Formats: sequence, C-alpha cells, structure tokens
Amino acid sequence: MSDETDATRASDVAFIKALAELLDQNDLTEIQVKREYGENDWLNVRVARGGVMMQAPVAYAPAPATHVAPVATASSAPVSDPAQAPGAVTSPMVGTIYLQSEPGTKPFVSVGDQVVEGQTLLIVEAMKTMNQIPAPRAGTVKRILVEDGAPVEYGAPLMIIE
Repeated sequence: MSDETDATRASDVAFIKALAELLDQNDLTEIQVKREYGENDWLNVRVARGGVMMQAPVAYAPAPATHVAPVATASSAPVSDPAQAPGAVTSPMVGTIYLQSEPGTKPFVSVGDQVVEGQTLLIVEAMKTMNQIPAPRAGTVKRILVEDGAPVEYGAPLMIIE
C-alpha cells in the first residue's frame, strides 16, 4: 500500500469525524457529502444519527467497511433502538410526517389509543402525495416516536403498537 493511499485513508477518517462533530454541534440529523479526488476516484459519505455509510470506487483498495458509532451527545442516555421493538411501525418511504389530516385537527392516534388493523396512524407526504400509513395490527399505541412536520427516512421507526 502506498503512502499516498495511507494519507488518503487518514484524511478520509478525519473528514468523517469532522462531519460527525458538525452533525452534533448543529443538531442535524444527516449530512451527505461527495469528495472527489479525480476521475473514478471519490468518496461519498452520509453521516446520520444512526451511523455512517460510505461508498467509494475501487480506485484504491479500500479497507474493509467499518461501522462508525453513532454520534452521541452528552445529554443522550443509552436507549434501545425503537426500530427493533416488536411492535415498531416503520416508515415505508422517505417523506414528511403528519400526525393529523389537516393542521389544527385532532391527531389520527394518541398514546394509549386502541387501534385496529388497517386504521390510519399518520400520513407520510412524499413527492406532494399524501400516503396514509395503516396500523399493521390491532393493539395499543405505546409510543409515538416522530413529531408532526418532521422529515422521516425509509425504515425509520414511527410508533410502537403493542
């Protein structure tokens, strides 16, 4: 391995750490940057609260993919991943969350509500289309993990139904 490749890797690691710090300092949920070194030689980095994903061409032999720990803040307490909860309802798409049909109206559901399978829980707006998210099963709404008007990623936990 050349000294240039080692220097590039060290620079990439420092770059990712700097992005993680920027994410934390500015209370962001995600940063994505493409760093170009030359033709067919680039690094695409997406740093999100859940971790880091990197893509790079095979211009140099990349090290095995490693998972960078999620950014932690001093106020964050260790919590289990809500997406792994047995009753987690996850987002089927990227979009914006709406907890009620119109601003100022009653939310579709609240914590403690009993829901039936197929009942609308919330709406995800994607590409100017309002997509109703139905309850996958009957149960009680234990937690609502999103805020009205918040952006959401595919697979992000929205609420817990038990």
